[in-house]
Amino acid sequence: MLRSITLAVLTAFILPLAQPTEAREGSLTIAYLSGPTAEVPDPRIRYNGWLSNQAGVTETLMGLTVEMDLYPRLAKSIEQVDDTTWRIILREGLTFHDGTPVTAQAVIDSIAPILDDTSEFHNPRNAGLLGIAEMEADGDGAVIFITKEPNAAFPWILTEPGVVVMGAPSEAYPINATGPFIFKEAVPDQLYRVEANPAYRDGAPGIAEVRALTVTDPAAAALAFEAGDVDLVINYPETDFERITAGGAQGLTAPTVQLYWLDIDATNGPLADARIRRAVSLAIDRQGIVDAALSGVGGVPAGTIYPSLMPWAADIAPTYDPAAAEALLAEAGAVKDGGQWMLNGEPLAIDIVTYSSRAALPPTAELIQAYLSAIGIQSRVSIGEWGANNEAIASGAADMHLQAWGVAPSGDPAYFPGAVLHSEADSNIGGYSNPELDALLAQGRQAFDTAERKAIYEKVQAIIAEDVPLIPVFHASQVSVARDGLEGFEVHPAITYWMTPEVRWAN
Repeated sequence: MLRSITLAVLTAFILPLAQPTEAREGSLTIAYLSGPTAEVPDPRIRYNGWLSNQAGVTETLMGLTVEMDLYPRLAKSIEQVDDTTWRIILREGLTFHDGTPVTAQAVIDSIAPILDDTSEFHNPRNAGLLGIAEMEADGDGAVIFITKEPNAAFPWILTEPGVVVMGAPSEAYPINATGPFIFKEAVPDQLYRVEANPAYRDGAPGIAEVRALTVTDPAAAALAFEAGDVDLVINYPETDFERITAGGAQGLTAPTVQLYWLDIDATNGPLADARIRRAVSLAIDRQGIVDAALSGVGGVPAGTIYPSLMPWAADIAPTYDPAAAEALLAEAGAVKDGGQWMLNGEPLAIDIVTYSSRAALPPTAELIQAYLSAIGIQSRVSIGEWGANNEAIASGAADMHLQAWGVAPSGDPAYFPGAVLHSEADSNIGGYSNPELDALLAQGRQAFDTAERKAIYEKVQAIIAEDVPLIPVFHASQVSVARDGLEGFEVHPAITYWMTPEVRWAN
């Protein structure tokens, strides 16, 4: 059947560049927790595409509205010809930053290296999500994509920031893209600088220059804002939000698709038992965490993996029931001795790891520790680096990793559970395996009917709630602050869009 959609204060260094000490007319300085990985950070490699998309340099064939609806971006329309064939018509008159036309062959030439595992621009994550078998140009204005198997997520994956459309690079345009801003320079892990594209098809941007500074410490970002060194902080510390906005800063908050969750070692230690995993989940007062760690502005308690802003969210409310948690511990063979649960003659103890680049993570981990202690479970919290924490889970050296993920940056439900829970997924570091869940995830990826897909992912969420291979804690809002007078900036639920032509300083 034919389906279509138509149209810092920097604590470790000072950059060898002029640092603004106050908002400068025509420029915007942003503090963000991650930065470019190279002097020319190709958007197709790793997560560089997120920054280039956020900064307005690169664009994708499809895009997401703030309501998380799919719309044609560089595409004029997308049509599903059959279960594995998609036809995209490009907008007329598109040009790259160097003035050359955007053609169907240019689209193919930009995406092909993502799929090629011998290319320096190969992106295994996006290649796997796309599942493309063939691409061909139909004249200059249409691209035919053929997928290896039915892939209901395909048009949504075309919104992924790393699946970009770029022209041939040059010295003047090392990232030769189509967005409202032009890439100018990058300092790895420090700075990403862009300038306005005066020839942008929807009009010249209202900001002449944007400088995104990498400030991994949220407290340092807050200090930089108060010192006048930055104009906008993305992911401002929630506990300071009320004070800073009362002092005249502009508060910018909105729900996102980001989930704070506990990844679990499901093969080693006490959490290999699903009953103990459920007990841990029931012992956590998520509303208490939102109130304390997020000051009531940074999110809402999570009962399932998808936030309510998405149509895929099942009606599964978070449950806090310490008594039920203790009953499950007893059922699992644990014995309470002097207020402490013992398992196999040893104190029941859980090692929790997390990282500090997101301000809410350490206090959330400490609150989880307190809630576990309240029912007699010992736990230890360690603050480390994200990758090292994952290695600790994979090796059995830690039991739970508290982290933050965008569960649906493309708007499609397949990504997150497929990435972290499928038995063969690279990011399934906890070793969870459930053949029924694997089968559902395969069905969900290949089902094109929306109602059918919703039913499948409701079953997926029911399994997660029952078997607890991971523990959702809260759905995060993006909490940002800007200087008074910044207009047009809107928090996008996908957290991959910042700069549009509408962003400007008030006159």
